Amino acid sequence: MLGSEYTWITLALFIFFALVFWKGFRPVLKSLDSRAERIRKELDEAQTLREDAQKMLAEYKRKQRDAIQEAEAIVEHAKLEAERLRKSAEADLEASLKRREDLALAKIEQAEQNALSEVRNQAVDVAIAAAAKLIAEQVDDKKAEELAASAIQDVAQRLN
Repeated sequence: MLGSEYTWITLALFIFFALVFWKGFRPVLKSLDSRAERIRKELDEAQTLREDAQKMLAEYKRKQRDAIQEAEAIVEHAKLEAERLRKSAEADLEASLKRREDLALAKIEQAEQNALSEVRNQAVDVAIAAAAKLIAEQVDDKKAEELAASAIQDVAQRLN
């Protein structure tokens, strides 16, 4: 058995594996441990990044919700403001129309007063002309002088 080549090759192979295992096992284990530690750190870092990303996503979703609520509030405020402005414009328009109507009525009333005044003036002129004609036909010169003197006295008394 010790004389066979296969025995010596097998024994040399076992010795080789024993030396490799004895000298190389620790560095291989150390290398594997360091690689496992590096992978664990990367996984921890990835987990931390994932948690940060989830926090940021939740924050942005909250900000988006707040922005949507704020936009809805702005739209609602704008609608209320538009309604208030519409009512104000309607009230201003009604007041303006009322003023114009009152002004038109006042102008109509003034025109009526002017027309009545003109009619009265013409009636007075016609009456004066008729009275003058009647007086001229019925009053003689002496009576006319007395009436003129009486009228002058009335005017003088009224002016004082």
